[in-house]
Amino acid sequence: MKLSTISFGALLLTSAGAFTPTAFVASRGGAGSALNSVPLAGGMSFDRVCREWRCKYTGDKTDSESLAAVAGVVEKHLSTIKGLSSGVTVNRLVCGQCLDFKLQITMPLDDYGPWSENDHSPEADFLAALKGIDGVSQVETQTITNMII
Repeated sequence: MKLSTISFGALLLTSAGAFTPTAFVASRGGAGSALNSVPLAGGMSFDRVCREWRCKYTGDKTDSESLAAVAGVVEKHLSTIKGLSSGVTVNRLVCGQCLDFKLQITMPLDDYGPWSENDHSPEADFLAALKGIDGVSQVETQTITNMII
């Protein structure tokens, strides 16, 4: 049993305000098997964790210079991000009304622990690049669950 992955799961649940179950129980079958789902209220559970990188951009979504620069940062880091886990999914969300840009990186709980322990690399470089773009503001991150139901 990988103590670091289970410890991370417990840390995620106790440090994230939205997740405070009374107990965290994860067990493994044979070598290479995934962590069991983590229970949530209402019969929900999760076994995938998402790290969201987000910001606000300026201008119209069709010709925004700041949004185009954000797209360049994504392109620069995309192959590294996709190589983080064999189970990774990457979603890009752009809202033309509220001017939100979000990149959601979701992976199995087993893989998320080691990535978190590595400071979500290349997160620091990605966020620094966003902060250097004229017209970009409110650069933030969030860790959430992301399950297809």
